Amino acid sequence: MGERWQNVDDTEDIVQQIKSAWVDLDRRKQLVIVLAGLAIAVTLVVMSRMATTPSMKLLYAGLESGSAGDVVRSLEQRGTPFEVRGGSIYVPSSMRDELRMTLASEGLPANGGRGYELLDSLTGFGTTSQMFDAAYWRAKEGELARTIVASPHVAQARVHIANSGSSPFQRSVEPTASVSVVPSGAPITTVQANAVRFLVASAVAGMSVENVAVIDSNGILIGSVDAGAGPNTADDRAQMLRDRVLRLVEARVGAGNAVVEVSVDTVTQTESIRERRFDPEGRVVISTDTEERTDSSSNAAGGEVSVASNLPEGDAAGGEGSKAKASETRERVNYEVSETEHEIVRGPGAVKRLTVAVLVNGLTQPGEDGTATFQERPQEELSALHDLVASAVGYDAERGDVITLKSMDLPTISPLGTAVESSFWSQFNLDLMALIQMAALAIVALILGLFVVRPILSRPPSLPAPGVAALPAGPGNSSADLETGPVLTGEIADSESGEFASAPQTPAGLPTLSDGGQSPVERLRSMIGERQEETVEILRSWLEENEENA
Repeated sequence: MGERWQNVDDTEDIVQQIKSAWVDLDRRKQLVIVLAGLAIAVTLVVMSRMATTPSMKLLYAGLESGSAGDVVRSLEQRGTPFEVRGGSIYVPSSMRDELRMTLASEGLPANGGRGYELLDSLTGFGTTSQMFDAAYWRAKEGELARTIVASPHVAQARVHIANSGSSPFQRSVEPTASVSVVPSGAPITTVQANAVRFLVASAVAGMSVENVAVIDSNGILIGSVDAGAGPNTADDRAQMLRDRVLRLVEARVGAGNAVVEVSVDTVTQTESIRERRFDPEGRVVISTDTEERTDSSSNAAGGEVSVASNLPEGDAAGGEGSKAKASETRERVNYEVSETEHEIVRGPGAVKRLTVAVLVNGLTQPGEDGTATFQERPQEELSALHDLVASAVGYDAERGDVITLKSMDLPTISPLGTAVESSFWSQFNLDLMALIQMAALAIVALILGLFVVRPILSRPPSLPAPGVAALPAGPGNSSADLETGPVLTGEIADSESGEFASAPQTPAGLPTLSDGGQSPVERLRSMIGERQEETVEILRSWLEENEENA
């Protein structure tokens, strides 16, 4: 029971000391204490909120509006905390992997639209052939878009197919398609666009590769629609040859030590040559006609003509007659003369001239003084590289091709940015930024507590000025004040030196009023002007003592 009352007394003493310290402070210091207390309270609230708030990590980014809405709706139904920052969705780091697997089992996020599941909602009642055809082509477009988005180089894709349908009055109309893609990072190359063309053309019956157009997010047609295989323009051929030569040269001199430029001059005119030749020596019998003809005639002798001479068995007129017989044979042979036709059609795009420039870095040799000096590569090595480049590009001297290979000093350019390295904190799976924020807030709170509030609240008691004795014990003085210096009697000695009659010096070694070059009266006046409150208390104590003695 006594300990409890003692604790209560101690608490009251502390409260009384705080109140007295607060009253002794001026307005400016009180305002500083209030603002510092508010700052500490806000800091503690922010730190507690940051400590209780889980660290957020990226769940999905770059989703379409519909797909992002489906993901947000699913998270709201599960009661999972999430944040939407621009086009990205963040969830607590401890739940991210589980949410990705769970949402994937539900078919989220569904980029590229719906596929063949559109046909599941169609029934035999109330579904016309036009409705089924429209749903079928929508499903076909959705499935193609899903397949294209599965590539790591494509972030989003939309497929549009133009088909004539099943109308029997439309014939010889080929279907066409257009594909709009959004790359994920690097632009879509011509080879990748051609692969998309073949994919779409193979999925739609009757569609050719030339009827598929691939357009990127900037509205630029990628590649050529004339043919999907191989390069068709001079730039495409030059890029293909450049990559081939660069890969070959860097295998010897190292990556980054070679620069290759290829220029392809192509034919831009169309030329048609037709040649027809006949060989008279090369005859072939194709038909033979043979005709035989025989004629015979007779003439009787002259005489009188009678009825008897005209009868078959009658006696003809007397005299001898003449007979004639002719025979004729004809043969016709038809021959076919050998004929040769040769036609040459030269279209634009053929290589007219090829120019290749290859620049390789030289060798660095240490000098006598330790400095590195540049040295060109040996001529034998350059000749071998020249032969390799000529074989790689299909060098033709008769066509006028030129290959230039030089060895020069290439300046070393340091790459921009910093190399990706695994940090020490990544091994502990800690949020470094959150720890830094909490540490900064803790330091701010510590500074406010140690260097602002604590010095104000723990202000040391006022010590008497040098040469001032302690006040006598009275109603306004405590026992602690009596220990700060000698007792001042208030009597002035009438000695020749004119010094105060005071007690001996304190153990702390405080000087008395007789110290210094000034007279005691002048020092007393200056001390009264500096410490007016203590002077009033002394005078009050003297008056109270006089009243008690009276």
